[in-house]
Amino acid sequence: MAKVLITGIAGFIGSSIARGVLKENGTVRGIDNLSTGKEENIEDIRSSIDFRFADVTDAHEMENAFREVDYVFHQAAIPSVPVSVADPLGTNAPNLTGTLCVLEAARRAGVKRFIYAASSAAYGDSLDLPKRESMAPAPISPYAVQKVAGEYYLASYARVYGLQTVALRYFNIFGPRQDPTSQYSGVLARFISQMLEGEAPTIFGDGTTSRDFTYIDNVVSANLLAAKAPSCVSGKIFNVGIGQATTLFSAYQQIRSLVNYDGDLRWKPEREGDIKHSVADISSARALLGYNVVTDFATGVRKTIDWYKVSMPLALAN
Repeated sequence: MAKVLITGIAGFIGSSIARGVLKENGTVRGIDNLSTGKEENIEDIRSSIDFRFADVTDAHEMENAFREVDYVFHQAAIPSVPVSVADPLGTNAPNLTGTLCVLEAARRAGVKRFIYAASSAAYGDSLDLPKRESMAPAPISPYAVQKVAGEYYLASYARVYGLQTVALRYFNIFGPRQDPTSQYSGVLARFISQMLEGEAPTIFGDGTTSRDFTYIDNVVSANLLAAKAPSCVSGKIFNVGIGQATTLFSAYQQIRSLVNYDGDLRWKPEREGDIKHSVADISSARALLGYNVVTDFATGVRKTIDWYKVSMPLALAN
């Protein structure tokens, strides 16, 4: 690959994409304000990237960062439904205003393609499964609204300015480097870390809530494919998942067995803004991006547990 810019590079997903680009001998520039990202996530690649401390809402900083960039992977966000419900104004700035600032910088710089981290939250609580890109957006939470609005901005920039854009709707990503102590982390990271430490995990609802839990390697693959796909994909939206639903209780049971946890399980009421069921139809990504699932759920869970077993003691020591 040529020169890429990754927003939110110190985050779980951004740092993983950076490693994927470096493996393909690409040149990486990354920006992050470290509000949710961690420098530890890029420690091992810091000498191989051009890292810049910057905020995506700063138009001047973005203009400077985007010079001589070919591809953009826009990952910077406050990726949390509960946080957006508690603070819709505070999350709107990074999630939507930041996206517009980055899009405008990309347009002015003449980048070849802009890949956007969209969200499966766009589908809302529709009973239709699996979720298909042709379904009308029905966002519930402020986070979902912000992410869908970003998709519309991408479509506008594609049609009005001719900017090559691709939106990838992520489905519940998990894997190494996802911080289990963060309020932004996914449920699997919390399950694994809590059970490894002998703490009782919590399930919100009755345990039948289901998700298309997607291991991080699949997301990295989808992003790299989206950057290299033919021009006919510009302006389009693609689901990124594995096409398999797993209930929260089933995920808990599988992790419990793998880590030999024999403690309690806590139950709490469903949270506002949470969606009951979600699973992706990935046929469009397969057909147009050449996307395929590279790591299934069970394998991903085992890899993630192995990583946490090694890394958690180090993190706690620091």
